[in-house]
Amino acid sequence: MSEINERNKKIIDEFRANEGRVGGPFEGKSLLLLHTKGAKSQQERINPVACIQDGDRFVVFASKAGAPTNPDWYYNVVADPLVTVEVGTEKFQARASVAEEPERTRLYSQMVEVMPGFGEYQRNTTRVIPVIVLTPVK
Repeated sequence: MSEINERNKKIIDEFRANEGRVGGPFEGKSLLLLHTKGAKSQQERINPVACIQDGDRFVVFASKAGAPTNPDWYYNVVADPLVTVEVGTEKFQARASVAEEPERTRLYSQMVEVMPGFGEYQRNTTRVIPVIVLTPVK
């Protein structure tokens, strides 16, 4: 298991054991577990991601800490936008969509207010970091 996968597994286990709360860099921050299907493998993938809420929608950011490429989960949601989300003790299906301007900038700015590191991530890369809106499926 890779170092990233091992770290994610620990965060996922802590999230589930503590009703959606975790320590470390995410302590006191909003975090959700994003379930996707691998774009190529079709295997379930679970990624802990920082989020904000926008009305009844959740918003996540394909920042990859400012890396030059998008995270793998981003390609998974583009390939199959029907995802499962875990927030706290709740689990539900949602439809993922990539936010367009000016909504993208509005939502990204809100995230920077909550977690200033996201401003640094954008400064560290030449790509525009995708903002993904997760709308619960009723």
